[in-house]
Amino acid sequence: MKGSLARFRFMAYLTGVGLLVLTVGVIIKYTADAPTLVAVVGPIHGFLYMVYLVCAFDLSLKSKWQPLYTLGVLLAGTIPFLSFVAERKVTHRVIARLTESAPAA
Repeated sequence: MKGSLARFRFMAYLTGVGLLVLTVGVIIKYTADAPTLVAVVGPIHGFLYMVYLVCAFDLSLKSKWQPLYTLGVLLAGTIPFLSFVAERKVTHRVIARLTESAPAA
């Protein structure tokens, strides 16, 4: 499960940064009539979001999340800054679960 968590965290950060750049690009597109940034970053973010979905879903299966929680984490990559918040919450939740299930030394 640690590998799935690491992949999820990486993709959450990448997706979040991509979405922030895309948001800036949309603002520039409509205020300065410069669509280039959106044309470049849009497809990249779309691809990264699809990989994020796969990583989040993989982690949800391994962590046995409830469907509603899984849906919330999956949608977090669509709202600016939310993927960073979701990554923190998921990380704490998964680490707590790993700590609980680890044998006492």
